[in-house]
Amino acid sequence: MPQPAHHLLIVGAGSIGLRHLRCFLATERTAISFVEPRDEIRASIKAEYPAAIGYASLEGAIDSAEFDGAVIATPAPMHVPQSLQLLERGFHLLIEKPLTLELKEAEALAAAAEKSPAVIGVAYVYRANPVLSQMRDAIRSGEYGRPLELIAYGGQNFPTYRPAYRDTYYRDHASGGGAIQDALTHLFNAGQWLVGDMQKIVVDADHLVLDGVEVEDTVHAIARYEEGVMATYTLNQHQAANEMTFTVVCERGVLRWENHQHRWRVVTEPDVRWKDCQFEPLQRDELFIRQANAFLDAMEEKSAPLCSLTEGIATLRANIAALESWRSGAWRNT
Repeated sequence: MPQPAHHLLIVGAGSIGLRHLRCFLATERTAISFVEPRDEIRASIKAEYPAAIGYASLEGAIDSAEFDGAVIATPAPMHVPQSLQLLERGFHLLIEKPLTLELKEAEALAAAAEKSPAVIGVAYVYRANPVLSQMRDAIRSGEYGRPLELIAYGGQNFPTYRPAYRDTYYRDHASGGGAIQDALTHLFNAGQWLVGDMQKIVVDADHLVLDGVEVEDTVHAIARYEEGVMATYTLNQHQAANEMTFTVVCERGVLRWENHQHRWRVVTEPDVRWKDCQFEPLQRDELFIRQANAFLDAMEEKSAPLCSLTEGIATLRANIAALESWRSGAWRNT
């Protein structure tokens, strides 16, 4: 069997880091090592994934082996310092969201990236969704005219999918937690991908349900985008139904992504049925495997990253403005 073309380092082996490890292995295009300082967890990962090599520290990993890329899956305050350290060594980087919590840090990373040939992507995985991608292509084709309005809605029972949320970064804004930085940021990034960069936002949010934390679990927002596009976002992390929809109202049609129904739809005339573009349900890891393959393609200069560093910084600006708006009760520019 031929040796993989790449050797990737997963920095951080919590739930999302472990998923990256599993999904990059599934591509069969790269050898995988990982950094996990806890001896017991490192041993359990090695037992489950014997092809992966574990290290107790980032320094120990990069001093022991040659890598051409890394996935940064540590808590958000560590993303930029670790990225800068690896960028100096020529690593291509896929950085988990949120990119960081501080705009100055993001700008410092952007300045360093300008001096490096390395590929840097931000792991907003909705961009790997083939259903949403096809709807975006339809919007960008111009067939339906200019986008005028975006309506985004999402909700799920967070404890069902992340039962350990009380004991993770989620419980504290300072580590990247809360619904805005953890979940709504994905919607912001997808909205940006569909209609352009956000210009300003006003937010109401609250902690309504989730036990054991005090951060917000429910968010309502109104935003303005480029070219005057108006937007609304509604998200909660406690409802029974696991649903997500994006509706884009254009000059000559309405397009809707229904993630939970595995389809996008379009209607162009009043009192006419929706035309459905139906897809097969995605398998559990399919989006992350698609994202992994896309990042490896970008490393091989076959395509651009799904979400570039510049685009990730634009989403960070939306995160920061949303939090500032909620705390101040006023509109904030991004």
